[in-house]
This record gives sequence, structure tokens and C-alpha cells, in this order.
Amino acid sequence: MAVHPDRGRIYRRCGCRDADGKQFGAQCPSLNRSTRHGSWAYAFDVPSTGGRRRQRCRSGFRTRRAARKALERALECERTGLDLDDDLTVAGYLTGWLRIKEDVLKPATYARYRDHVHNDFIPAFGRLKLSDLRERHITAWNEAELARGRGRTSVYRAGATLSSALNTAVRTRRLADNPARYAVSPAAPEQICWTPSQAAAFLQHNHNAYGDQLADAFEVLLGTGMRRGELLGLHWPEVHLAEQVLLVRWNLTTVDNNHLHLGHPKTKASRNWVSLSARVVSALERRAAAARASLPEGAPLEGLVFCQPDGAPLRPQQLLVTLRRRSAEIGLPRISVHDLRHTAASIMISSVVPLAVVSKTLRHSTLSTTVNIYGHLLPHAARDAVTALCQALDDASPPVIPDGEAPDLSEAA
Repeated sequence: MAVHPDRGRIYRRCGCRDADGKQFGAQCPSLNRSTRHGSWAYAFDVPSTGGRRRQRCRSGFRTRRAARKALERALECERTGLDLDDDLTVAGYLTGWLRIKEDVLKPATYARYRDHVHNDFIPAFGRLKLSDLRERHITAWNEAELARGRGRTSVYRAGATLSSALNTAVRTRRLADNPARYAVSPAAPEQICWTPSQAAAFLQHNHNAYGDQLADAFEVLLGTGMRRGELLGLHWPEVHLAEQVLLVRWNLTTVDNNHLHLGHPKTKASRNWVSLSARVVSALERRAAAARASLPEGAPLEGLVFCQPDGAPLRPQQLLVTLRRRSAEIGLPRISVHDLRHTAASIMISSVVPLAVVSKTLRHSTLSTTVNIYGHLLPHAARDAVTALCQALDDASPPVIPDGEAPDLSEAA
């Protein structure tokens, strides 16, 4: 891009001072005697609301070409409205972004973002200027992490954190576009789900071999599609067995793999009512009977539904360890606690429950969220839909008329 003569100039200057301590700047006599003395600089006028002349200047460039390139970029940033800050590094930007996010994110989410920033991105390219960060830097980091054996899901989550931070930089006009937009490693393959027979076998094994509160907890998870933290944060006042509903109001999470935190659910849509099947009602009734056994007669049920003997919360890791141990006992595929939610969703979709109903049951914020997560389960539903459409058209089609006969349109009319 050519520099407009009215919008900028390039010159040499230095930091030498006269006898009064005033800098010579571009008037230093040594600039004419040596081409190596001083450095190159640029300056251009910027609009002023007060009517007084204002200039933006920057020096320290080793060559005229570098100064010209910097001036062109400065003018382009001013033209497009970008916030020009050549001194801002990736580390400085991400650290400031984290300070803002600390006030709006849930503690567990903030802890994950903080670890990604300080353990992954600042060591990788924190010294780069934010304006110099490119897609190739992020792609190289992705490839290096995968090459050293880090899980694809872990790399994806870290990359998603960086992409979120750079999206904020785009919105605040610090960047023209997000270099992580297409550089983030793809997510892990689709979630592992149990079949209905495997899920039923797991529940049966829990009740036959153990019959404890975790057996009932797994029944609730598979019967409602609730998230682990929502189940562990469930209190008795939110459970209405007579109406066969419960209210998801709390979410129990672990911060830094140590501290338990009881907070609000994941999204606004997550804080909602959940319908209960007969199986889930039975599981909760067993928990209610066990809880009432230690209370004075007529006392209301309070506290957590699933908890330690002293009423303290169960640790989320305990649920995962138990799930994997008991599923291995009957030879089921290894899955996570969150995969029970995916299993519930897959069973509903494979049972031809309308996708909008599945989305509402899972309390997703939008229908597109459900499609993005479970789109791989929808081909059979699409086949069912076109088959039904074909059948309807066949049933409504008039009978085939032999050649030479006039069709009878009286019924169609």
C-alpha cells in the first residue's frame, strides 16, 4: 500500500542531546555524517476533535523499509478502526483477558482457562506481538502437542480457549481477524454411547450387586440425561415426586481438582424443570426412604439427595471411579460419566423421539446445539422421514389409468 504524501512521513532521528539537555531528534548533525547513526521513524497526523494538530509517531526502526512498512500498517489500522498497539504481546493480552474473565466465568471454567493460558500459550508464543500471531504458529503448536502424545480432546479444549480470547480481540478491534479460527485442532471423534441393552444391563448389575445410592444415581443420570454436577448438586426441596418433576437449580463442580464449588448450572436453559419417568421416581423414592430413616417423624427432607453419610457432597471423581469399576465388572465399554448423558440422548433419538423434544429434555440452549452434538445419530431419522413422505404420497396417488380411458377426477375434486 502506498503511503499518501499528506498522511505520513518517514525520517531519521536519534536521541542525542544539546548542552541544555534537549534532544536533537531529526536535526542531529551526526545524522548527515553517518548512515548508521540514529534510527528510522514515522509520523502522521490523526483527526482531532479539539482542532489542534495531533500526530502519531514511532521510532526505533533499523531501516527505512521497516519504518515505511510500519507506517503503512498504522495508516491501515486507523482506516479500519483497529486499535494499534505494537507493544502488546500475546502474553500481555491473554493475561489482561483472564483478569476480565475472572469476574464473569464460573470458578471451574476460569481455572481451566487460566491453566491453558499459563501452561500452554504463554510458554508457546507469549513473547510474540499480538499483531504478529499467525495461524501457522497455532497450527505448529497443535501438531507439536499431538506429536508428544497429548489427547486430541485436551488439545482441542486448549485451542478453543485461545480462539475465544482472540475472538474478544477481534470484537475490541485489536485484531482484524482470529488466527485460531481455522487452526484449532478438530475435536475428538464422536462420543461413545452404550446401546439400550448395555445401559439396561449396567443398571441391573448395580441394583442386583450393590443396591446403594450410587445405583440410584446412575438410574437418575441415564433416565433424565442430567449432567453429573447437576445430579450431585440436587437438593430435596427441588424434587417433587408427586408431580414427577425436579428442578435443576445447582451444579457441583471441582475447582483445581481439589475444592468443591456449588454454583449455578452451565447455562440459563440448564436451570429448568426435568420430567421423571417411573424408574427415576422409584430410584428417588428409595433415596427419600433412606433419608427419612434418620429424621424425626414428619420432618421435611432437606439437604443433598446424593451425599456422604454426614450430608457432605459426594466428590465428582467418586462417581467416575465407581462407574468404570462396575461397568468393567460386566465387560461394558469404558465411558465417562458425561457419556451417560450422551447415551440417554442416543436412546431417545434412536427411539424416534422428535429432535426438538430431545433438545428440550437435555435443556440445551438452542436446537442447533443438539444437532451439532448428535448429528451423527440422525441419518436413521432422516430415512424414517423420507420413507413416511414416500408412503404418504403413494397412499394419496390416484390409481393407474389404462391407456385410452378418461381419468375419474370426481373424488379428487
